[in-house]
Amino acid sequence: MALVIRKGVEKDFPAVFKQIQELAEHEKMPGAVKISAEQLKKDRGLFGLFVAEENGGIVGYALYFFSYSTWVGKNLYMEDLYVKPEYRRRKVGSMLLSKVFGVAKKNGCKRVRWQVLDWNADAIKFYKKHGARISGQWLNCDFDEKGINEFLAKNA
Repeated sequence: MALVIRKGVEKDFPAVFKQIQELAEHEKMPGAVKISAEQLKKDRGLFGLFVAEENGGIVGYALYFFSYSTWVGKNLYMEDLYVKPEYRRRKVGSMLLSKVFGVAKKNGCKRVRWQVLDWNADAIKFYKKHGARISGQWLNCDFDEKGINEFLAKNA
């Protein structure tokens, strides 16, 4: 059976969740995943999902959501683009990107944005090959749930 890129559905969540864990391990942060396949089901309306499927198995995914920039307007933020290692260099990532970019265009987005770790040379090369501009100027600012609660308690 040929490789197919399609919209992800609820029955895909266990396989996608397993790949979310694989991605976290690849990014050297295996303990960072705090959600579950059940959480994906509960949050279904908050994100879009494409999966790459071959022979009935999920071999990659792209998860995205819409955001807004005061500088450019509506954005699509791609949270994850993941392809199982044995399927890399087979255009699977490019096909997933095409679907995500199609959603951005259809929805009038002015920008597609995502993050890549500075040490992930293969991913950086892949994104640059497709024309992405990678900025080293912006730093992430994060508060986890505990940090949110502590901030609110201090600043009530």
